Amino acid sequence: MFAVIKTGGKQYSVAADDEIVVMTLTGEPGDDVTFDNVLMLVDGETTKFGAPFLEGAKVVGTIVAHERGPKVIAFKKRRRQNSKRKRGHRQDLTRVKITSVA
Repeated sequence: MFAVIKTGGKQYSVAADDEIVVMTLTGEPGDDVTFDNVLMLVDGETTKFGAPFLEGAKVVGTIVAHERGPKVIAFKKRRRQNSKRKRGHRQDLTRVKITSVA
């Protein structure tokens, strides 16, 4: 059994005992989090699609850790004008272990 959920503007295909990395969520490590925005649910041979979300379907997970993503450098240079700009960014992420799909 697996499901497709939407969180943080992205879609993830998840099953029980999977670990996913999503945009930062509120809560401490060890807290349970519920994803109500389930787009698709596959259970053996039956497949259910939502329009846009399935009613009554939910995915439950546990927050494992809060992390930072890799550093991304945005470098802009305008030639022959002695103008350049270097900016760095690291995204805040949350690692979630999926416990159940229902």
